[in-house]
Amino acid sequence: MGKKIYVGNLPFNATSESLSEMFAKFGTVDSSKIITDRDTGRSKGFGFVEMASADEADSAIEKLHGSDHGGRSLTVNEARPMEKREGGFGGGRSGGGAGGRGGDRGGDRGGDRGGRSSGGNRW
Repeated sequence: MGKKIYVGNLPFNATSESLSEMFAKFGTVDSSKIITDRDTGRSKGFGFVEMASADEADSAIEKLHGSDHGGRSLTVNEARPMEKREGGFGGGRSGGGAGGRGGDRGGDRGGDRGGRSSGGNRW
């Protein structure tokens, strides 16, 4: 069973290919991905590598954590599962938020308005 590795503090010019090459020295790399900003497409300075075996991954973590790459000290450790995040636009708020609109505000929404006689202006 493989192991997923977090790689942080990467130079912003790092690519998935260069990340894969860096880890290939320690074993078979199943995949590598640099995380990018969805609006600008620029690297966020971290990525993930998936190695074929846990032993190879452990060896890579041990050797590469704290090592210098492009003038930066890498952070390399076993990836943790992604934490559940709340919806966008400011995070942790729960539902609603439509300015008090919507929902049942009571009353009958049509038909007889109850007790008024023939048409005319209600004011």
